Amino acid sequence: MSADAELSARLEMVRAVIMEAGALAVSYFADLHALEVEEKINGQDVVSVADKAVEDLILAEVRRRFPEDGFLGEETGLTEGGSGYLWVVDPIDGTSCFVHGRHDWCVSIALVKHGEPVVGIIFAPVTDELFLGVKGQGASLNGVAINVDGRSGLHQGLLGVGANFRIPKGSIPRFIDNLMEAGGMFIRSGSGALMLVEVACGRMIGYYEPHINAWDCLAALLIIREAGGWTADFPSKAPEIMDGAEVIAAAPQVRAALLEVIAKTKADLASDGVPPSNERG
Repeated sequence: MSADAELSARLEMVRAVIMEAGALAVSYFADLHALEVEEKINGQDVVSVADKAVEDLILAEVRRRFPEDGFLGEETGLTEGGSGYLWVVDPIDGTSCFVHGRHDWCVSIALVKHGEPVVGIIFAPVTDELFLGVKGQGASLNGVAINVDGRSGLHQGLLGVGANFRIPKGSIPRFIDNLMEAGGMFIRSGSGALMLVEVACGRMIGYYEPHINAWDCLAALLIIREAGGWTADFPSKAPEIMDGAEVIAAAPQVRAALLEVIAKTKADLASDGVPPSNERG
């Protein structure tokens, strides 16, 4: 089978399975009072029966259709394969929002080939929005081509900001102070993947989080690039893919200003003796 045919077959499969995964997630979302929830580290880092069931559904279909492919899931971990392809899956990105009945959650799947993301697909079932990016083929929302905001600067647009308990607690407040001092404004929901794809379709001008996991962002980062945006390098090869990293994405005209705010924040934190955000998780 040719490389194009291999990719087309996987793209056809993932478009179907993400819709099934979204429908399964919605069935749990409609009956939250019966949902079993476990706490991983703290009340903001949780996993539900729904997360596990959705990931199991996706994993089963990958194993059935492409048994030689590798799989990295938030709940099941990493299993490397022999085909050169790796599926990177977050079954429900934004679980804390999900279990509290908020709409800021999605299913996120990236396909990586020999360490390079080639497909990113994100489905937000509550709003019925399907974001897709294929390397070299552009990005779309519900089948309509999308592009990043090509006009707004840091002063005009909204910047998505992510936070978690793996980073020094002063990192985000200091970044937000510097951002607002530079004339910018921020927004935060509980799903990094959703905020990132909102950069791709022009709803936000950029996104920053000092540390994020690969399953939270690889799909969205490819979609942003295919929509004409810029993203910082992010590890997508094993074993580094398990470490996570800083994530930065922006419309091209915002890149320099955003990087300046980030650099100032890091310098401020260093002068305060705060360690870098290099924790793994």
